[in-house]
Amino acid sequence: MKLINLKIAVPTRDGVVDDHFGHCAYYTVFTVVGQSVAGIETLPSPQGCGCKSNIASVLEAMGVKVMLAGNMGQGAKNVLESHNIQVVRGCSGPVEELVKSYLAGKVEDSGDSCDHHECH
Repeated sequence: MKLINLKIAVPTRDGVVDDHFGHCAYYTVFTVVGQSVAGIETLPSPQGCGCKSNIASVLEAMGVKVMLAGNMGQGAKNVLESHNIQVVRGCSGPVEELVKSYLAGKVEDSGDSCDHHECH
C-alpha cells in the first residue's frame, strides 16, 4: 500500500464539489496521512473570480499538492500546476466521499476543461 502524506483542496459549496473552480464559496482542504484523512479545514474563496486571484500561491503555501475540481478552464489549471498543484477535473458530489474515492484510486482527471470564462 502506497503511503500518502499530502494536502488535497476541493472547491466547495454546501459540502459538495462546486462545479466552477473560479466561483466556489470556499475550499475544503484535507490533510491526508497514510491512507486516511487526518484533518479538514476550510479556506474562504477570494473575492471575485478565483482564477485571477492569488489562490494558487496561497494553496501552495499551505502545502496543497492536489486540487480535485469540477469544471476548470485551462488557464486556471496552468496556474495551479505552475504552483506544483496537480489538477483533477470532472469531480462531483460530497467532498468527503470524493477524497475517500481519490485515496482509493477511483478518481481520474476527465480531461475536460471549460472553453470560456463563464463556463457553468
